[in-house]
Amino acid sequence: QVQLVESGGGLVQAGGSLRLSCAASGRIFSTYRMGWFRQAPGKEREFVAVIRWSDGSTYYADSVKGRFTISTDGTMNTVFLQMNSLSPEDTAVYYCAVRTSLLTSTNAVDYDYWGQGTQVTVSS
Repeated sequence: QVQLVESGGGLVQAGGSLRLSCAASGRIFSTYRMGWFRQAPGKEREFVAVIRWSDGSTYYADSVKGRFTISTDGTMNTVFLQMNSLSPEDTAVYYCAVRTSLLTSTNAVDYDYWGQGTQVTVSS
């Protein structure tokens, strides 16, 4: 079992920055992938970014590439999402998730464990 707790959400003006954290506990292996997803009201949950614990390799959605950065603390305990140049279109509940498979995926259904989410609101 893996437990995930997100934090760091809030209200920010357009152009501002936020840093989300996801604290992970339980049985975590270096082969796991840690992903960030987001869900805006009335929309499906969408992929944001993913990182592989073993080598730190990352992959981003085109909509956030160059603005968001996913990283870890190096101890397989915490994953971060640094979000810069935020726009109102980034407003959503942000979730971190764990995929236990050896393959990276951008599909939410492929992730096995989820946090409760943290609200990010960007005002114009």
